[in-house]
Amino acid sequence: MTSPGQGPGDRVPQYVYGVTRQGAALPPGVSGLDDRPVSLVEDGGVCAAVVSDLPSGRALGERDDLVAHQRVLNALVNAGTVVLPFRFGAALSDRAAVEKELLAGNSERFGQVLDQLQDRVELRLKATYVQDRVLQEIMQAEPEVAELSRRLREVPADVADAVYYDRVRLGELIAQAMERLREADGQVLLDGAAPAAEAFARKAPAREEDVLDASFLVRADRRAAFEQAVGTLGQEHGDRIRIRLIGPLPPYDFVPEA
Repeated sequence: MTSPGQGPGDRVPQYVYGVTRQGAALPPGVSGLDDRPVSLVEDGGVCAAVVSDLPSGRALGERDDLVAHQRVLNALVNAGTVVLPFRFGAALSDRAAVEKELLAGNSERFGQVLDQLQDRVELRLKATYVQDRVLQEIMQAEPEVAELSRRLREVPADVADAVYYDRVRLGELIAQAMERLREADGQVLLDGAAPAAEAFARKAPAREEDVLDASFLVRADRRAAFEQAVGTLGQEHGDRIRIRLIGPLPPYDFVPEA
């Protein structure tokens, strides 16, 4: 669907999911917020905004809203449609405002970004330690950690409070050892996957057991090679690191900041 002539029915606030090519085919049956139909607003140039009517009478931010936002973008990505995804919450006063305020002044810039994303997918690699295995490695490699752990295990339960600070120290030593391992192992995984991708964005680990969380921009014709590289990493490190590959995803990590 494209933008019709301005009429009373068009003066409805619009929620914007992202920007794609003018004339792009929307996935059949895809629905947006409150299950409202998704359509395109075109500017007569090269770009089109993916929109639906904005729900009225309530604020955005419910879990269903977030799910719907991601559902629309995922449907476009899975259909092979290049899309510049917007962060949750973008809305304009009506379809005319989408055309004039969003598209008209940004068509060239949007077109350049779409060119950069054309025939590419974002894939996310998440790797976590098998904790028992890694703790065993630390005990073997760090004599101070092993000795302190041994001494604390021998402390009777009725005097456990007396070694409180030793337990804190043990925790600090293990955390420091984990950080050193994470840096080394994360780089090994990154070096193994990155050559098959065009770009990557590495994220800070959210948990102590996280080894690597990185997104990769991969050409469609190189996706099999990238997945094979990740599979090889899984075979080489699977006894101590669990590796998951997620995607394709909307390419948030490779959209230039405004």
